[in-house]
Amino acid sequence: MVGYNMDGAARDRVLKLMEEKDRIESEIRDQTAILESNNVGMHDSLVDGEGFPRNDIDVYKVRHARHRIICLQNDHKLLMRKIEEGLEEVHSNFRGSNSSQVPTQSPCSAPYANGHGIDHSHENRNETQCFAIIGFVRDGSPADLAGLLENDEVLQFGSVNSNNFSDIMQVHDVVAHSVGQRVSVRVKRGEQVISLTVVPRPWSHPGLLGCQITRYTT
Repeated sequence: MVGYNMDGAARDRVLKLMEEKDRIESEIRDQTAILESNNVGMHDSLVDGEGFPRNDIDVYKVRHARHRIICLQNDHKLLMRKIEEGLEEVHSNFRGSNSSQVPTQSPCSAPYANGHGIDHSHENRNETQCFAIIGFVRDGSPADLAGLLENDEVLQFGSVNSNNFSDIMQVHDVVAHSVGQRVSVRVKRGEQVISLTVVPRPWSHPGLLGCQITRYTT
């Protein structure tokens, strides 16, 4: 994500923000582990049928973990916005020099195919144009469990598609705002357009997806 010609103060700011992002995600994982050890989630009741605190969980720890996760998720969203603004500053010249080269129709427009998980709907033609590419996918990650593969060409990621896409940080923003929620993803794989669902969440490694997503370039 920071592979372009980044140097100086802007680069340092973005890298420090990314380090802070990794720290927050690590703490979210730690707090989530507390909930998992008590076999509860963010919304399970902490009282029994008679209205008394449950005696099968550590209510204090669970309440504290839930509050901390909410605070961390809010911090994460703000931090992702700062990262987006930093990358906007660093990449502005790069995007400006390439904006005139964007084709009116992406060469990764794809016909629909038949089979399990294949999208049969008749979408607007522009919505079958790819705008991003899946890079590496870590084994056991949320992206891996959702079925994403390296070199998948992204046609839709949540609310982002080729019609409204302008910067890869839009995808990161969707991820940051969708922790623990189902996000619809459509990708082109070979000649097939496949619909998947990914749930961004903390896992055993940094990040909420466990894959690399980069902007599609011709």
